[in-house]
Amino acid sequence: MNTSLINTEIEPFAATAFHNGAFVDVSDADLRGKWSVVFFYPADFTFVCPTELGDLADNYAEFQSLGVEVYAVSTDKHFTHKAWHDSSETINKITYPMIGDPTGQITRNFGVMIEDAGIAERGTFVIDPDGKIQIIEINAGNIGRSASELLRKIMAAQYVRANPNEVCPAKWEEGNDTLAPSLDLVGKI
Repeated sequence: MNTSLINTEIEPFAATAFHNGAFVDVSDADLRGKWSVVFFYPADFTFVCPTELGDLADNYAEFQSLGVEVYAVSTDKHFTHKAWHDSSETINKITYPMIGDPTGQITRNFGVMIEDAGIAERGTFVIDPDGKIQIIEINAGNIGRSASELLRKIMAAQYVRANPNEVCPAKWEEGNDTLAPSLDLVGKI
């Protein structure tokens, strides 16, 4: 039986990440008090993964301007993240933390472990400042994700958190009209 992780608190974890040329400790506590993206990908030194991670790097300043920290996670070790960072022009531009999850604990906590392969699905999780998961996106291994679409979803999540009596309709972008759910709207849209 699948149970949705939406609005559930993230599970405790502790790991080592490669971040800005150093190995740093990262835990679930680091994700609390701000918006976070936990971006799982199958493996370092692959094909689709660097395009996604590069896209996040190209848009990282915009994530930061929204108060969002990005954490890339794979079941590789943090040493492998450093080696990839040092050897790939695309990965070298990454300035957000790259978490190593060689035991798969974090990957399993988020329900994206492919057990028979020991790697993660392409799972994206947006976590609010309370440590609760607000957005989940999981793609098949051969389908890459888009940082600009993720940014749009985060802006919508931040908007509805700040405006709890409103909802964002399909394709909502900052500045567009929202909806105020009420009996008067039923059947009118």
